[in-house]
Amino acid sequence: MSHSTKDTEVILPGATLGVLGGGQLGRMFVHAAQAMGYFTAVLDQDETSPAGLVSHHHIRTGYEDPQGLAELAQLCAAVTTEFENVPAGALNQLARSLPVSPAGSAVAIAQDRAAEKAHFVKCGVPCAPYAVIETPEQLAAVNDALLPGILKTARMGYDGKGQIRVKTRAELVKAWEQLGRVACVLEKMLPLAHECSVIVARGRNGDIVNLPVQRNLHRDGILAVTEVYEGNMPAAQAEQAVAAAKSVAIGLDYVGVLCVEFFVLDNGQLVVNEIAPRPHNSGHYSQNAMDMSQFELQVRCMTNLPLVQPRQHSATVMLNLLGDLWFKQGDTAQAPAWDRILALPGAHLHLYGKVDAKRGRKMGHLNITAATAGQARTTALQAAAILGIPAF
Repeated sequence: MSHSTKDTEVILPGATLGVLGGGQLGRMFVHAAQAMGYFTAVLDQDETSPAGLVSHHHIRTGYEDPQGLAELAQLCAAVTTEFENVPAGALNQLARSLPVSPAGSAVAIAQDRAAEKAHFVKCGVPCAPYAVIETPEQLAAVNDALLPGILKTARMGYDGKGQIRVKTRAELVKAWEQLGRVACVLEKMLPLAHECSVIVARGRNGDIVNLPVQRNLHRDGILAVTEVYEGNMPAAQAEQAVAAAKSVAIGLDYVGVLCVEFFVLDNGQLVVNEIAPRPHNSGHYSQNAMDMSQFELQVRCMTNLPLVQPRQHSATVMLNLLGDLWFKQGDTAQAPAWDRILALPGAHLHLYGKVDAKRGRKMGHLNITAATAGQARTTALQAAAILGIPAF
């Protein structure tokens, strides 16, 4: 791929940086960019989008609107994305006139589970045994060894949406009907011990750095708790996860922040689950426990600023705050007791400025930092008890 010198020039603070998508990841990117002295532009059609509300410029159009994209390209020195379902075509169009990271080609692979699995295989990174199902013939040809399994739509699935667990062939046939007979991937169910993820940041010059391995707990397909401290996983396993994540990024010629999610099996084996071509919920602790957050890494990647290996200074537990916490007293939304939460040592509250609390909606996160893993866990469990989040 030929890169113009424009792609390798350093973009210093004072320039305007653009982001496609106005959700909380965009908002935290905007905050990080502004703290470093950049101006920001957000493209999102929602006028109350969390990122749009705090940005210097808010272009209120759809992702594929030619005028909106032209305006973004005119305002910005470089553009990134905060949402993996942004059309890859929009990224490719912007890339004709300015540096875009990650590239549309990388995002397109992350948007398609079949392409994503093929990429893992190509990189030599183990993933769950799977079959692609796009036709009745492929459905009939599925190997019995893949059952019980999880049928997932190949496109537009996130946070456990577009997934059905199947035990038998009859259930598989029914599930494919239920999902509208769209292209799907059937993955064999594996005996999971737990889940983890690694965030890497890669520059245009090939430099690559990583955050420490994040141990994750999901509930109902949505991340609930992330724990990051020395010994959260066996050292050899953690090294293996970091090496695999880097190899996935290098194989994509990726530029930007990438999250690689893994299953850790009962036998200790690591299996890659999926990638997210952007900062990730499981990396939010980096805002308070690291000397550089995943959002600052995103800014550095897109501006060609040096990538320095981030250092962790505190043990940390992150709690995801879903809209359900607002409805503990009944059907009327009521803010949780933040004063009680903020009385806890090392509690850092991040709320996303979303106008309405809804069940299942990500409203914010709570980072707990402490000198030791034991202290971080104890305080996080106290916070969970106050909020009505199940213990972990």
